[in-house]
Amino acid sequence: MTTVRLRPVRHDDIPLLSAGEPADDPFGFYGFTAANALERAFAANGLISDDQGTLAVEDDQGVLAGHVGWFAVQHGPASTARALNVGIALLPQHRGRGLGTAAQVALAAYLFENTLIERLEAGTDADNIAEQRALERSGFHREGIARHAQFRTGRWRDLVIYSRLRGDPAP
Repeated sequence: MTTVRLRPVRHDDIPLLSAGEPADDPFGFYGFTAANALERAFAANGLISDDQGTLAVEDDQGVLAGHVGWFAVQHGPASTARALNVGIALLPQHRGRGLGTAAQVALAAYLFENTLIERLEAGTDADNIAEQRALERSGFHREGIARHAQFRTGRWRDLVIYSRLRGDPAP
């Protein structure tokens, strides 16, 4: 398997991570945001808090390849009904090389080792076959379709929902 390294985002990563986003990712553009949105979030908490986080992904040469992230979702009123939704954004030149699978394996390991979370979730556009394959290779299990879950580029889109539990075997 391809190897990656996860690390906290550094200030000098922000221009590259910001430049790789809207038009370069057909599944990740939800409309324009403030040009300094990532900079402001980094200034607030270094992109890591109790409810969400972002880590940089480096390839085996130490080159910044993109980022992974998570945010808390509630499935009931108690803290025991909490999961983390995970996602990934790779820069275009780093896609299609197995880095996404390796990064998602590493993120799951990191979150299970450093939080009390039992369930990780991920959702991807029904047309994003590459990400569906990466999630399955990363040990996530397909659960179903969330119909019209996201409005993007002028229309409602279905999401394929995946999960991985703490006790699931690692790939």
